[in-house]
Amino acid sequence: MTTEPKKTATKNVFIDNRWLIIAVIFVIIIYLLLPVLTPFLIAAILAYICDPLVDRLCLLGIGRLRLGRTLATLVVMTGIFGIITLLFLILVPLLQKESLLIAERLPSIISNIRNIVEPWLQSHFGISFAIDGAQIQEIISKNWKTAGGILGDLLKIAGNNGLALIGLLTNILLLPVVLFYLLRDWDGFIASIAQLIPLDWQGKTTSIATEIDQVLSEFLRGQLAVMAVMSVFYVAGLWFVGLDMALAIGIIAGLLGFVPYLGPTLGLGLALLVAVLQFTSLAQVIPVLMVFGLGQLIESMIVTPKLVGDRIGLHPVVVIFALIAGGQLFGFTGVLLALPITAALAVGLRHTRDNYLNSDTYLN
Repeated sequence: MTTEPKKTATKNVFIDNRWLIIAVIFVIIIYLLLPVLTPFLIAAILAYICDPLVDRLCLLGIGRLRLGRTLATLVVMTGIFGIITLLFLILVPLLQKESLLIAERLPSIISNIRNIVEPWLQSHFGISFAIDGAQIQEIISKNWKTAGGILGDLLKIAGNNGLALIGLLTNILLLPVVLFYLLRDWDGFIASIAQLIPLDWQGKTTSIATEIDQVLSEFLRGQLAVMAVMSVFYVAGLWFVGLDMALAIGIIAGLLGFVPYLGPTLGLGLALLVAVLQFTSLAQVIPVLMVFGLGQLIESMIVTPKLVGDRIGLHPVVVIFALIAGGQLFGFTGVLLALPITAALAVGLRHTRDNYLNSDTYLN
């Protein structure tokens, strides 16, 4: 009479241990393959974000003519890499140009600071600056003239680390290929994974996976919208106050907004540096501070609540910790996986909390 329950219990324990062993082996394999996973993870994240757009393009057409999945994938990929190329074409020349302007203005700024600060230090402490503006100008000019030598040194270093350079170029060239196949066959991949789920688990697993997909997709797409809106705001605001590098700094501050507080903080630092070198009075720097202060208010009170809301269900400090912990443990791959894993954990914790609140342990 008691042998059947024992057999069933033993079988369940065996099944649980088997899946635990499979999970451990899977994690070990992923850890060992981390150095080559980066292009695949980036491609998978881009494919996940862009799959709904490809689906919509496939529905477009005239009459019975429809855009095929392959052609829709190529259209979306062209848009993605077109935007990335455009950003590089905008940012790199601007940063190079403004770097030259900063190098030219730096000696005069140092001279002005010296003329203001040195008399005060001399009268109160008997200290004088041993800084020669003309000498600084000469050093900077020589360094800019030898830029070709620096470039040669960089090329020599790259040549000495040929394997690393080849690996980087391989990842760059591999990314569009992997993205194309993942984006074209995304629905088929998801269906194949779903077929591997044990029949007894399919109902609950499908429910949790659907919830994770909703949370993660809304968060990622909403965050992309926030990045675009804030980039436009910072560019327009800095341009309105007359900052030289308004376009470059505004785009950087907006695009790095996916890491909480990193984009505005870095953008503010760069903007203050340029403002101090460009403007001649403190009154001209204050509008730059106002742009970033107003930007933080708009982002936290209007843009993020409207476009993202509390999609991931975790405090921003937890999101920051997840990104830093992922980077510390698994490098750039960990940063890429931080948000998806955090979203999955958030859903899992909510289900665990609900189960606990409905359990006898809590009720009794």
